Amino acid sequence: MAHLFSEFEIRGVTLRNRIVMSPMCQYSCVDGLATDWHFVHLGSRAVGGAGAVIVEASAVSPEGRISPEDHGIWSDAHVEPLARITHFVHEHGSVAGIQMAHAGRKASTRRPWESGTPISVAEGGWQPVAPSAIPFSEGYATPRALTRDDIKSIIREFGAATLRARNAGFRLIEIHAAHGYLLHQFLSPLSNKREDEYGGSLENRTRLLREVIAEIRREWPAQFPLFVRISATDWVEGGWDIKQSVELARSIGPLGVDLIDCSSGGTVAKAQIPIGPGYQTEFAERILRDTGIRTGAVGMITDPAQADHIIRTGQADLVFLAREFLRDPYWPLRAARELGQPETWPAQYLRAAPHGTKPRVPLAPASEGK
Repeated sequence: MAHLFSEFEIRGVTLRNRIVMSPMCQYSCVDGLATDWHFVHLGSRAVGGAGAVIVEASAVSPEGRISPEDHGIWSDAHVEPLARITHFVHEHGSVAGIQMAHAGRKASTRRPWESGTPISVAEGGWQPVAPSAIPFSEGYATPRALTRDDIKSIIREFGAATLRARNAGFRLIEIHAAHGYLLHQFLSPLSNKREDEYGGSLENRTRLLREVIAEIRREWPAQFPLFVRISATDWVEGGWDIKQSVELARSIGPLGVDLIDCSSGGTVAKAQIPIGPGYQTEFAERILRDTGIRTGAVGMITDPAQADHIIRTGQADLVFLAREFLRDPYWPLRAARELGQPETWPAQYLRAAPHGTKPRVPLAPASEGK
């Protein structure tokens, strides 16, 4: 029976446990470049025992950033600081991943602790883009509706970003198609009112995501996994919902997607979301049951017994922790003790580890090829 500390094999990659650090924006970059903050933030979670550590939403173009301080992967200059991070993460036995993103109509805003409000072009912001010229909420700029040529350009940007991720040493990519950002904007009928091949029917609304997946898979080695984070529901009548999410999963699995990371919400600013412990786990369980594609559960998973129960009962294959990792970078080590499961520690920390703990072994170098 699988449990929280059982290994997880996916393509040619093995996670040492089922615990993944979710991508979380740090809003701490200049020109999209990772800094010492990112090195310590991400590296400490690898030291702390996460099976995989995923770099925050990384914009595939400058216009795809949420804020001017967002991380990016739109130029070759981003590769070197990321390579430093991936090397350290792998040295401590975790798998380094990166989430690729485009903010769409939710772009050009201030950092959350600086109000999070939109930044106008006059203030140094930029014109957001979207499937349709519908602003996210009151006070947001009306985005420019993307042309077909714009769409093709964005697809190429995802492909170019994938090659940079490969050169930086990542072994896992997650596509951000959730939380009301660009790819989710195309999925949801609330934000996508197009009348061409990218709007209307479910097949058309999912077309851009399918084309992005195909482009990424062309550049991404076959031995490395590809995840997609979705919002399984908009929590609004007439919006994107779990039934459509199931159909989406069925259509993208054969394209080379290995796991659906199941979140929710983000398209509508004032949606009524029933937030509580594990409130999104049911979506991971439904997609896994109905499609057979692997899933990850995320959202207010904080207790080791809770996380272990999700895995043991087959509700999901992985658990993604976000805020709990901000509170405790060493959560997996604490969870292992509480659950009575063995866990490896960095050799430098063994004097503080439970008796009999083994030192951690770095991941083997990744093989070349596509």
